[in-house]
Amino acid sequence: MEKDTTLASRQEQLARFAKALGHPTRVAIMCFLAQQTSCYFGDIHEELPIAKATVSQHLKELKEAGLIQGEVETPKVKYCINRENWEKARSLFGEFFGQCLCKSGACCG
Repeated sequence: MEKDTTLASRQEQLARFAKALGHPTRVAIMCFLAQQTSCYFGDIHEELPIAKATVSQHLKELKEAGLIQGEVETPKVKYCINRENWEKARSLFGEFFGQCLCKSGACCG
């Protein structure tokens, strides 16, 4: 039973990350933040061709999924990739995409 609970928990986490990354704007925001050498201080809408209100909603979704973290430091906001969850997402997606046993394509040919 414990194994099933752990599996379900990992699947729920994977689904949460997938949902958060399920919009091109959120993927663009994550790519932008991932390319920063440190936390980003500023307005992301000034860096990406996205309206300010739209960016706010997408940042909220990413933060709720745990993929980013942010702090308000008036007048700007600081955003960073949540490194722990970034690695967790990488691992979960890697396991998910690596589980197909049919490597040769013979099953889907």
